[in-house]
Amino acid sequence: MTFPTDLQIAQAAALKPLDEVADHMGLAPHLIEGYGEHVAKIKLSAIDELADRPRAKYVVVSAVTPTPLGEGKTTTTVGLGQALNQIGKRATIALRQPSMGPTFGIKGGAAGGGYSQVVPMDVLNLHLTGDFHAVTAAHNMLSAVLDNHLYQGNASGLDLHAITWRRVLDVNDRALRNIVIGLGSKLDGVPRQTGFDITAASEVMAIFALSRSLQEMRERFGRIVVGYTGSGSPVTAEEIGGAGAMAAIMRDALKPNLLQTLENTPVLVHAGPFGNIAHGNSSIVADLIGIRGGDFLVTEAGFGADMGAERFFNIKCRASGLVPDAAVVVVTVRALKAMSGRHTIVPGKPLPPALLEENPDEVHLGGANLRKQIDNIRLHGIPLVVAINAFPGDHPSEHAAIAEIAASEGARSAVCTHFADGGAGARDLAEAVVAAADEPSDFRFLYPDEASLKEKIETIATKVYGADGVDYDPAAAAQLATYERNGFGTLPVCIAKTHLSLSSDPSLKGAPTGWRLPVREVRASVGAGFIYPICGDMRTMPGLSATPAAHLIDIDADGNVVNLS
Repeated sequence: MTFPTDLQIAQAAALKPLDEVADHMGLAPHLIEGYGEHVAKIKLSAIDELADRPRAKYVVVSAVTPTPLGEGKTTTTVGLGQALNQIGKRATIALRQPSMGPTFGIKGGAAGGGYSQVVPMDVLNLHLTGDFHAVTAAHNMLSAVLDNHLYQGNASGLDLHAITWRRVLDVNDRALRNIVIGLGSKLDGVPRQTGFDITAASEVMAIFALSRSLQEMRERFGRIVVGYTGSGSPVTAEEIGGAGAMAAIMRDALKPNLLQTLENTPVLVHAGPFGNIAHGNSSIVADLIGIRGGDFLVTEAGFGADMGAERFFNIKCRASGLVPDAAVVVVTVRALKAMSGRHTIVPGKPLPPALLEENPDEVHLGGANLRKQIDNIRLHGIPLVVAINAFPGDHPSEHAAIAEIAASEGARSAVCTHFADGGAGARDLAEAVVAAADEPSDFRFLYPDEASLKEKIETIATKVYGADGVDYDPAAAAQLATYERNGFGTLPVCIAKTHLSLSSDPSLKGAPTGWRLPVREVRASVGAGFIYPICGDMRTMPGLSATPAAHLIDIDADGNVVNLS
């Protein structure tokens, strides 16, 4: 029998009324604002109303270094949440909202998959409640205010060659990466070079995700640096009069969105910061609500443990004050075989036939990556469980090889079939997570606030990535010096690099050694509260492939979305 598509499974789901889903996590009806039949927003007053309730165990789901196809981290997060409810623990899930760029590109949506999905998946993967559009509008409002500021005389003295604020759009459109604006007559603005990033890469998105209240979000908007004067002094959104309008646009977006899984587990879907450029985690306000909603709050951090989990610990937890109790590292057979360096996985093409052959030795060879990602979690003092996300073509000997690697590192592991079996397929994982979360935790940040920016970068590069050191282009070194001089040195760092390797070179697999991290540029997201060094050829505006998903996605005669994945 042919396994149904994700969309077919989602469209056949039996959904509960959202007031019942909210009640599962202790949210009274007056805290819920309906957006259609199966989506709602939660009022921010829920944070204070729930504050005296017991705190749930806080679990972050991470992974080994993924292939370009992903390793089912969202699917595992959803399956784990469903399984925790099956074993008698009240669980809530917190996820990022997917960008429509990848949804219409190659990777597809981010609602989970199979029988571990968030529904309605078509709504989730498209506009949801319009939060992404609000981020786009708020970001571009500041862009308009900035260019009007230049047109009206540039009272702040912004250097036209030192303006850092661009525009954003939630589509993959490479033609907008570098543009010239202000062409035409004198009435059409000041000509200058700029460009577009994807909305997920917007600093507004990162601020939205890291704010704990409307007031804090407003203050962070004011601290956004839009550029620098000729003498190198920063000019902020507050100074040019753009921050208040941004906050007004984002007021309702800051309320988390409530959905449910196929098994009716509550899911908070909120914010979607870029996993390469920003911290790649869902919102703090969603966690502040979910952490008081039962026995467990399960959230997900983007990409491998060297990326989203490191930023979860050192950026998000710093901002939220919440301390995690356990972590999950998702691993697949295909990921470790790819990490062996013997196979190349290309999006849109079939998997190499040799990768599907039984070969536990290749799993052990790629296991160096799993060992390093386990170590990256333990650097922060958190108990962990390895989730072996089983695919139909896997061989038991290969699952056994992964379990052996985990055991050699003193880590629990569990084979999971939640894609095919829903929560029932992740019950062993749920039991292991409960046990891990009951262990003593010695959570710690990787570096102190007072360390210099270079010390922070070098700590992450050597301890998390396994680099021998860091090399700075002259421009990057000058930017770091400028940020230190302007008082930004106490901020954490968010290193922008490829997610396809522990290194900055996607071709280096496993746990590479004998390399140095090249930092070519450093940007400051002062409002969001982090500095991000850029390594390698990182793009903040993706492009479409030759055959993007946009060619297939459509509606049928009844108005239903089809071919969404």
